[in-house]
Parts: sequence; C-alpha cells; structure tokens
Amino acid sequence: MAMRYGRSSLAVLLAVFLAACQTLTGSTAGENIDDARITLAIKTKLAEEKAATLTRIGVKTVQGTVYLTGVVDNDELKRRAADIANEFEGVREVVNNLKVGPRQ
Repeated sequence: MAMRYGRSSLAVLLAVFLAACQTLTGSTAGENIDDARITLAIKTKLAEEKAATLTRIGVKTVQGTVYLTGVVDNDELKRRAADIANEFEGVREVVNNLKVGPRQ
C-alpha cells in the first residue's frame, strides 16, 4: 500500500512539474528537451572547431530558435558559427547576435 501511495504521489508531482514547465517557459517539456539537445549539439560542434574563438560563443535555444551571443575575431567566424547552428535538425531560426571585435 505504501508503495502505491508513493508512486501516485510521484505521478502527481511529475504532472504538476511538467505543467509548471510549460507555464513558466511557454514550452512543453518535450520542447524544452529538444531545445537543450540542440544547444548541446551546437556547443559541442563549436568546441570541435579549430578556431578557439568559437568556444567563447554563448548558445541558447528557445522553441527551436537559436540565439548566438558573444564576441568573435572576424566576420568569417561570425558566419561560421551561424552555419554550424543551422546544421542541426530542429533548428527553426538562428539569431546571430555575435559581435566582431577584440577579445575582452
């Protein structure tokens, strides 16, 4: 009996948590997981690139839209980062807010 009570409480807690996730972010739990997967994939690919400056790029994904932030050394690196972000399934749009300039 105690085991069933524990499982049902967990199920209710999980349902409330998932509903809260959608309410707070405007996304479903599945969309949040997809966004996290996209962000991780892009960050991993950027880290694999030879240009060290690409690892200083911030990546955030919201409902399939990828936001790139940070500073890169030149326009080519800015374009390359956007190209990398566009490679991944689930990416609907890339907002490239990268600035070109000296390292800070």
